[in-house]
Amino acid sequence: MDTLRKQLILASASPRRAQLLRQAGFSFQQRPTHVPEDYPDDLPVEDIASFLAQRKARAAREFISGEEIVLAADSVVILNGTSYEKPTDHADAKRILRALSGNMHTVITGVCMLNAVKEVVFQGESRVYFKSLTDAEIEYYISTCAPFDKAGAYAIQEWIGLCKIERIEGTYANIMGLPVDMVYEALQAF
Repeated sequence: MDTLRKQLILASASPRRAQLLRQAGFSFQQRPTHVPEDYPDDLPVEDIASFLAQRKARAAREFISGEEIVLAADSVVILNGTSYEKPTDHADAKRILRALSGNMHTVITGVCMLNAVKEVVFQGESRVYFKSLTDAEIEYYISTCAPFDKAGAYAIQEWIGLCKIERIEGTYANIMGLPVDMVYEALQAF
């Protein structure tokens, strides 16, 4: 299990990504980068997460010393060709959750890993089937869980995931913010 002991730098402030890595037994240091989360208007929605992960990882390149490996990730929620990222405010969170209500959407988490000589980019993809949400349920969720730092205005590990998701296709960890199975495989190749 040498892969779990490689010196990994998580270039993210996400408590969920750190939690997933810890639960999987990875040894890492958390050193967030703060880069703009914008992208070209003509970028296909399926490429947004990988584009942003790569931007974050490259910004963290200065953190590398020796054989350290930078890991950066970004997640987007896609419904009918539209990307739903982090909501800007309460009204935006409500708008996003109304759109997702009763529908299947895709969660794509892009990952970029790099060291001094190598860079790999990949992404996990999962489908999430939401039950219908009432306006009262949406209000309850927003006021109790404050989903303003979450792509698609929700977290699978909170109330919505427990009560209003009827099924998923793909990994739970990917929906939570990091395709840990793919990270493990990619680390073995480093």
